[in-house]
Amino acid sequence: QVQIDSSSPLAAVGGAALVRSSSGLLLVARTGDQAFTALTSTCTHQTCTISGFDGTDYVCPCHGSRFTTSGRVVNGPAAAPLRTFNTVFANNVLTIG
Repeated sequence: QVQIDSSSPLAAVGGAALVRSSSGLLLVARTGDQAFTALTSTCTHQTCTISGFDGTDYVCPCHGSRFTTSGRVVNGPAAAPLRTFNTVFANNVLTIG
């Protein structure tokens, strides 16, 4: 669970953050007023941790693969999408499952 308050990078639509969870690091983006996406941060090319976000896409620092906030590959060398997780947002708390 992630608390979303006014100081969070996820407070506004278009924001993104690298979130540490019990299952590892997740890429989380706010895609709508009540909508979020949560993805594995492990690049499908050579398992580097994706830590970059250019305001539109996630960017892998190792070989430059780019992914949309829904996990789809924009350009390689990665060929497979990122794994997605379900999200539920209520009372300013994002639950990732």
